[in-house]
Amino acid sequence: MPQTPHIERHFTGSARIRDIVIGMSDGLTVPFALAAGLSGAVSSTGIIITAGLAEVAAGSIAMGLGGYLASRSDTEHYESERLRETQEVADVPRAEIAEVTTVFKAYGLDDAEIAPIVLAFQKRPRSWVDFMMRFELGLERPDPKRAFSSAFTIAASYVIGGLIPLLSYFFVPNVHAALLWSVVVTLLALLAFGYVKGRFTGTAPLRSGLQTVLIGGLAAGAAFGLARLFSH
Repeated sequence: MPQTPHIERHFTGSARIRDIVIGMSDGLTVPFALAAGLSGAVSSTGIIITAGLAEVAAGSIAMGLGGYLASRSDTEHYESERLRETQEVADVPRAEIAEVTTVFKAYGLDDAEIAPIVLAFQKRPRSWVDFMMRFELGLERPDPKRAFSSAFTIAASYVIGGLIPLLSYFFVPNVHAALLWSVVVTLLALLAFGYVKGRFTGTAPLRSGLQTVLIGGLAAGAAFGLARLFSH
């Protein structure tokens, strides 16, 4: 009887999605709060646009640099731990064998089943180190290109997200009317972004969308209220 081939579908773009989430969420929220705050203190859309674009530029650079440094730190941490693990496999093999045994016993294997695995590892030190890195330390080898990719993705996502709250100020000359449009457009964008983020991350999409709207709305409301308070 013919069988339908089993095809596993796993989401493998978690690192890229995480970078997009980091950049987009801050890009939508911070310039939105800044524009709302300035709208409570000034009457010129030109000032808000200039300040908003300056913030988007500075924020994207800072966020991108942060992503680059974080990825570089991950790579450096992995390499230092791998060097230490390589030295331990060479210098204290008995201790490493005990650690291998502990890992496999956690999966229900007994000493007789573990012995040939240990013997095979002793013949293949590099594979032994690979195993210890993944199953003892829980570390995966970082992609060497990830630092630049992460920096670009975060920065670009921040720019895209940051321009959304500012769009209405380009086309609506009245500050308060522009603010109203900015609120509507940005909250809808936050809802859509949160919903999509929930779909990718496995959380309830609607709840994720509403949480994102709440956070962005509170940030903008607080900025607007403080600006109004100190402008009088």
